[in-house]
Amino acid sequence: PAAKSGILAGIVLGIGRAIGETTAVLMVVGNQQRMPKGILKGLSTLTTNIVLEMGYATDLHREALLATAVVLFVFILLINLSFSALKKGSKIK
Repeated sequence: PAAKSGILAGIVLGIGRAIGETTAVLMVVGNQQRMPKGILKGLSTLTTNIVLEMGYATDLHREALLATAVVLFVFILLINLSFSALKKGSKIK
């Protein structure tokens, strides 16, 4: 019980780090721009997609990448808010 807040903080930081990590994920998953046919097949993450394509993106493509960044931001924000609510709920008990 005493370590619960530290464990939750570690989980939040770990998930945020895993979502934000670009290069390691790029090397591990193979950066394949297609729908994966299985759990062990290559794919591309949102972060990797933004980093690799922003350099040459114009007009609608750039707007799509910015929308991808917003989706990623909202996803991380929801994770952090969920764990904050979970942390507050565990303090009451």
